[in-house]
Amino acid sequence: MDFTYFIGTDVSKDHLDIAVYKNKELLFHLKIQNDRKDVRKFLKDLLKTRGISLKDTLFCMEFTGIYNNHFVFELVSRKANVWLEPASRIKKSMGMIRGKTDKLDAIRIGKYAAKNSDEARLWQPPRKAVSKLHHLITLRRRLITLKNMLSTPLKEMDYFVDKSVVNKCRAYSRRTLNSAEADIRKVEKEIDRLIKEDIELSKQVDVITSVEGVGRQTAIGVIVTTNEFKDISDPKKYACYTGIAPFHHESGIFKGKSRVSHLANKKMKTLLHMAALSAIRYNTDLKRYYERKTAEGKNKMSVINAVRNKLVHRIFACAMQNRKYENSYMTTLA
Repeated sequence: MDFTYFIGTDVSKDHLDIAVYKNKELLFHLKIQNDRKDVRKFLKDLLKTRGISLKDTLFCMEFTGIYNNHFVFELVSRKANVWLEPASRIKKSMGMIRGKTDKLDAIRIGKYAAKNSDEARLWQPPRKAVSKLHHLITLRRRLITLKNMLSTPLKEMDYFVDKSVVNKCRAYSRRTLNSAEADIRKVEKEIDRLIKEDIELSKQVDVITSVEGVGRQTAIGVIVTTNEFKDISDPKKYACYTGIAPFHHESGIFKGKSRVSHLANKKMKTLLHMAALSAIRYNTDLKRYYERKTAEGKNKMSVINAVRNKLVHRIFACAMQNRKYENSYMTTLA
């Protein structure tokens, strides 16, 4: 799709710095409050006073979690073209840069959008159920982190600290730990209820967990991070997104080892790692694959990473074909 106008926005908690380009020429920059009222006022001025059509305009900004919400959802309600990009991708595309301000960042994002518009992936808002699920699993993860921050040091104290001190520390933190555990159970119950009541989510979780080794939390994580496979529908791209896709490192006669990138969703990488460990224990063909490759002298972590990739491809194959995984099946020829 061809665009005439490109609007780069630097998003912070309190303000939006906006740079408006026509083709590759900067028209103007302005700063507004990050609230619905100022966003509506800006869009009204853009459409009526300046005569800019939303249809011909690409809005580009870095993904900053909830801070995007006011601007993004106002744009989506008007059917505008929204492109959310990882900050690291925009930064790497700029090469060597000097200086950093909110205004400069907005200008650079606008310039990035004008230069790379042919690669734009327009953002699709998640369904309300998926958005709610995302916030619930994030809360669950934070509660588990809070619980582990208290419980792990208490366990370690057993070996190095006087028992009377350990017992007092346990007593002082018991109520907090019990509350955290109770809250985790409540959140998990709400997650289960949400999935059960939403036919589409329930079906997707059943399909994904049919892949042996893939548990419920991994399935939910894949659904949320792919926006129900709308934002990412290619398993290779998802492998790259989760940091399990190996990349070659070669230059001239130098032949380096293939390595995965650290630019990844580390939380999903961890979930896929746990799924791979489960798969090589309970899935017959993946267990044989792991044993054969390690017997050949392959590095264990490299083989586990290959298993992670196999699981991702199986998940996507099942999800895109809307069917449960079958270990062995007969191909029917018509």
